Amino acid sequence: LDAYYQANPLFVLGTYFFIYLASTALSLPGAAVLSLAGGALFGLIAGTLVVSFASTIGATLAMLIARVLLRDWVKNRFASQMTTINSGMIKEGAFYLFTLRLLPAVPFFVINLVMGLTPLRTVTFFWVSQLGMLPGTLVYVNAGSELGKIQTIDDILSPSLIISFVLLGIFPLLVKKILAVIQAKREEKNV
Repeated sequence: LDAYYQANPLFVLGTYFFIYLASTALSLPGAAVLSLAGGALFGLIAGTLVVSFASTIGATLAMLIARVLLRDWVKNRFASQMTTINSGMIKEGAFYLFTLRLLPAVPFFVINLVMGLTPLRTVTFFWVSQLGMLPGTLVYVNAGSELGKIQTIDDILSPSLIISFVLLGIFPLLVKKILAVIQAKREEKNV
């Protein structure tokens, strides 16, 4: 696959981009595996760029599909999540979406679909999603990039691979702590 990519970089990047975008737009599972594969195949920089834009454009398309075509189904299927998200959007606005994007507490496909029923502007959804998903994208693509470097069994214990997977594990905890500090500061301002 790597040899084919080296011979046909634009075709492979374009095909990968479309597959990632389509799977996100159609709310199919596998984003984590696709992100790891993107890092393994394209490296950290190109992988991050292609994953970041494919995932954000796909998420935006899923949100628009929910808004235009699946409104009633989403409203019935995710009624309890709608209550929580609507109250968060009223209280926090776009920062609430940013927080949801950083914390993997709610599956992204649910966020995409439910946000389609909010009055959030499409442009705002896009740029907040792009920024909010970028740190997680970097962590996953970096781990995939390190996996792509494995040539021997000894490489499995390389410090860079171990650090990458430790980052995957602690990233949600780190984000949660940072968001708690930001939220506390915001509440101090409002008091």
